[in-house]
Amino acid sequence: MERRIYEAAIEGNIISLLNLLQEDALILDRITVSCYGETPLHLASMLGHAEFVQEILGRKPELAGVFDSRKSSPIHLATSKGYLDIVKILVSVNPEMCFVRDRDGKNPIHIAAIKGRVSVIKELVKGRPNAARMLTERGETILQAFVRFDQLEAMEFLVEAINDHEFMNSEDDDGNTIASSGGRKTS
Repeated sequence: MERRIYEAAIEGNIISLLNLLQEDALILDRITVSCYGETPLHLASMLGHAEFVQEILGRKPELAGVFDSRKSSPIHLATSKGYLDIVKILVSVNPEMCFVRDRDGKNPIHIAAIKGRVSVIKELVKGRPNAARMLTERGETILQAFVRFDQLEAMEFLVEAINDHEFMNSEDDDGNTIASSGGRKTS
C-alpha cells in the first residue's frame, strides 16, 4: 500500500491517491510515523505535481512540516526546483517553514536566492519577510549569497521589496556587509 502511494506521488496521479485513501483512510497517518526519509508530499513537491500537493495538504496539512533525510521540507524542494505554484500552496499552509533550515543551514529564501528564483523569492518574502534576514550556513547575509552566486537581478528585487536601509547594511558573522566585502566572490 505504501509503495503504491509513493508511485502515485511520483506520477502525480490524484485518482490513485484517492483510491488508496478509500482503501485505507489512515495511509497518510502511517506515512507520518514511518521511518521513510521522504513523504509522498516531498516527492510531489520535488516533481512539480501541484494538484497532488494540494490534495495531500487538504487532508494532512502537517505534512508540510515534515523533513526528509537531508532535513529538507517540501518547501525547500519546491523552491529549489522553482515550482512557484507549489511554493504558494506550501506557504499558505505553513508560512513558518520559510524560517526552517535544511541540513546545509539554508532556509527556502536562501535556496531561492542562490538559484536566482525571483518569483519564488517574492512569494516567500510575502509569506515571511524576516526569513530573508537570517544568516546562511556560512554566516553570510542573503545579500552576500546573491553576490557570491552571481544572482544580482534577484538581489535587486529583494532589496526593492524589503526597502530597508538597515537590511542593505546587514552584517555577516564577521561584521562584513556587501559594501565592505567589496562584492568579492568566495568559493
